[in-house]
Amino acid sequence: MIFITAKFSVRPEDAEKWPEITAEFTAATRAEPGCLWFDWSRSLDDPTEYVLVEAFRDGEAGAAHVQSAHFREAQRTLPRHLAATPRIVNMDVPQDDWSLLGEMSVDEQA
Repeated sequence: MIFITAKFSVRPEDAEKWPEITAEFTAATRAEPGCLWFDWSRSLDDPTEYVLVEAFRDGEAGAAHVQSAHFREAQRTLPRHLAATPRIVNMDVPQDDWSLLGEMSVDEQA
């Protein structure tokens, strides 16, 4: 899978509205057949920073995502809400889902 994490520095006046601003883009991306997940989180330390964790089935699915109409629309509309260019980590990972964190195993019968 293609695993991507990106940090978005949002303009302070748009930080509270960021989930609403990105709602259509998020829904359209999650509906892509090759999208495994597309999840936003907000930094606990910086209320203007959002972190996007996303994964696509493979390179072909990732390419389809960046060639989609909703991605092009996001390229056109989202930058005006940003304080800086997003930073990204993009990796090809040889798995297709999250792994369990064995060091914090939870006994589900308890």
